[in-house]
Parts: sequence; structure tokens; C-alpha cells
Amino acid sequence: MRKVKVRLHPIVSKLNMPTVMKTAILPGDSIERLFIATQVGEIFYIRDGVIRTFLDIRPRILKLGTSSGGYDERGLLGLAFHPEFYYNGLFYLHYSVAGTQGSGALPGAFESFKPNPCDPSTLNLRWINRETHYDHVDTVEEWMLQPNGQTQKRRTLLNVRRPFLNHNGVNSLNFSPETGKLILTTGDGGSGYDPFNLSQNDMEIAGKIIEMDVVKYTFIYNPPVVTRFDELPKPIQETLTLIAKGVRNIPGISFQWFNNDYIKYVGIVGQDLVESIFSFVHHKPIPVTQLVQASLMNSEPDHEGLINFGWRGWEGAFPTSLIRGCAANSTLDEETIAYYNEAVQTSVRRLLPLTSYFHKDARADKFGGTALTGVQPYMGNGIPGLTGSVVFTDLARQGSHPPVRGVLAYTKLQTDCKLNDFSVIETDYDFGSRSAYYVSLGTNLDQTRLYLGVYGSMKVTDFNQGTVLEIVP
Repeated sequence: MRKVKVRLHPIVSKLNMPTVMKTAILPGDSIERLFIATQVGEIFYIRDGVIRTFLDIRPRILKLGTSSGGYDERGLLGLAFHPEFYYNGLFYLHYSVAGTQGSGALPGAFESFKPNPCDPSTLNLRWINRETHYDHVDTVEEWMLQPNGQTQKRRTLLNVRRPFLNHNGVNSLNFSPETGKLILTTGDGGSGYDPFNLSQNDMEIAGKIIEMDVVKYTFIYNPPVVTRFDELPKPIQETLTLIAKGVRNIPGISFQWFNNDYIKYVGIVGQDLVESIFSFVHHKPIPVTQLVQASLMNSEPDHEGLINFGWRGWEGAFPTSLIRGCAANSTLDEETIAYYNEAVQTSVRRLLPLTSYFHKDARADKFGGTALTGVQPYMGNGIPGLTGSVVFTDLARQGSHPPVRGVLAYTKLQTDCKLNDFSVIETDYDFGSRSAYYVSLGTNLDQTRLYLGVYGSMKVTDFNQGTVLEIVP
């Protein structure tokens, strides 16, 4: 693939962890402004080169980093502006709610679970006592920018109890230009290896891509806290459709207009082997009411057209594997299929990735990745080598000498469903002696500009180490 080199132009620095970057036109304004949401609960926008506060919900966010040495995947995770935001002032938030901290669904550290193919009990765990054994509650809310410039919460759309602190998704709210509906992308609930196989269970909200009809959405003053679709009141069920399942963790969904269709791009964060970007055009969402009815009747719903990314049986194009060091040779690893039967069951139902990159890759022009953090199409002409491409970011290059650096890369648009190659995008920005984790990727409304969120630490409790840069020729 063609080598592409870009510059990184800093826009704002000394932010907290920038989790979402989007543009919107404020009511009464004439041009797009860049909005930046931080994990701790702030939302800023840039006007005339000055950073201004749009909303601060830090008191609503649970205390981050207290149970994991500063690392955390909770907080303010989603921000989406209504397609008619300029006229109606509506926007949507997804965040982890203050005061909801629990003890977790399993004892031990949050990522300590590993399946044992020789021990069936580890392959068939169930999440029991959910009302007491959980980590926290996430909420999805509708807010409004009022004519007087003040922001106000209008209603709660969903309250979801989560089993662990990780895999809650990020950039988790996006409006579909295809349907005009709000899309919520949820991770599998966390730990490692999806202990309860929530991502493949049709009734579980975890590990899914869900479309929410916010126009049809009924006003229920305080929706119940749930984990499953069948626990929701029927008026809420009637506003939801299921687009996809088999999600491990996910940095949102993005759309690209091509040949009179919208291509949907989804990045799935890997376990131990591989990070993957998927694409699809045609799909058939299933109304949640149909799923619930099928569950009540103990029947199998029609999955024709439902997207399945394959987790937990598959990690990208590979059967999910456990990796152990070889006793006979310390330079080698042994890979054992973790869930053989599940890999067989989902082998023909799953979607194959558009492209993947690996945690270990000895090829000279590739890199060892850590975690996929953003996927965005680029439709601009300013960087010709990227026009029509899909750009993605990885948190940190494996095996490089300190200080840590993230990675920018791209793959080309493919319509033949074959696994595609990717190429690293070269940058010349000097981050100095500090680490630069690439934590998020954003774009403007017509996808002609790209924004990179960088942080100097893996710990959310290390404050004000964030920088937002524009990717320019």
C-alpha cells in the first residue's frame, strides 16, 4: 500500500482524557465547532481558537480509578448531537453514574478470568445475583441546549447495570445518517474472555449494537436499571432494534457514503491476538420486541441479516485463543483454542473483518498493537493518499522503547468482502520525552477533517495530560 505521511497540528492541550471528538453547529451559529468530551465528565468546544465549556457533569460521574490503580474504562463515554441539533438543541450522553459502584460480578481483579478448555465449569459461567454482584450502572440520557444557552437534562433513555469496570465502549453514541436514529454500541461487560458469554446472548444488552428511536421514545420518568432486554418496560422495548451482536469492546460505529449506500465501519478491540475493523452495508435489524417474544416462546428468532462479529468464539478472523509460554522454549508461545465448540457454532454466522492487525507482527512495515481506539472514514482531498480510506488508531505500539507512542494507520475501501491489508501512517510530530497514547479519533460532519486525541498516561487519575491534534497534510 502507498506510504502516507501527515503532520499533527495541536489544537488544545492540558485536557483530561479526551474520549469523544465531534463537530456540530450551535443554534444561531454559522460554522462547525469542534466539541471534545473528556472521560471525567467535561465537554468543551473550540470557538475562535479559544476553548470554552459546553457542559460539566463531573459530579454525575462515579469516582474513577479508585479500584484499579488509576486505570479505568468508565466515565463519560458517549456524546452525540441530534441531526436537528441546530434547530432543537438536543444531544445525548452515555456515562457511568456516581454512587453506583458495586463489588463486581466475580471475585478477584477485573481482568483475572481465563477459561480452561479442560474445565467445563469455566466455559459455562452464569452472571447470578445481578442486583448485588455488579460493578456500576451506565446511563443514556437526552439533554437540551435551551434558547438561553443553559443545558438541561430532559430524560433518561436507558439505565444498564454492568458486571465489570472495563469494556463499556467509547464514542458509544452516534446517529445513523441512514435511519436518523441513535445508535448505542456496548462492550461485552468486561473482565477478559467474556466470562458469561453475554455478547452472543440475544437477551443481554452487553456486547451489542442497538438502534434507539428517540422520536418514538416514550417518556418514562425513571426507567428501571436492567441488564437484559426482557427486563425493559414494553414501551421502551418498542423503540429498540438490534443491529449486531458478538462485540467484545468497541470504539463506536462510523458511516461512509459510497455507491448510493452507507458502509458501516466497526472496530472490535481484541483479547490477546488481534485488533479488527469490520465493514458491512446490508443488514436487517431485529426489533427487540421480536427477540423478547422468541425468548418467551423458547424459539429461535430469525437472525437473517443480523450482524455477528463472532466474539467470544472468534477474535477477528481467529478462533479465540489462550496464550501460554512454552516450557521447552521461552522464546515461543503456545496458543490453545479457548472455546472450540463456540467457534464451530458461530463459524458460518459471523462477519469476517475488513482488516486486522496483530499484537505481535515481525513484518518490517507493520507494528505490534495494543488496543484499537478509533475508526473513521476520511473523505477529504487535503491528504490525497487517504481519500476514501478508513483511518484507525492504536493506543500504543508494542515493543517500542519508552516513551510510549500510539499508532495511526489506514486501510482502503473494499467492497468484495476480502480481508484487506493496512499501512502505517507516518507522522513527524515531536511529543518530547512524554508518553503519547492515542486514545481517540474524531472527524467533522462531512469527514474531511480528522482529529486525534492523545494522552500522556494510561491512568485517568493523572490529570490534564491530554492533547487534541488535527491530522493535516
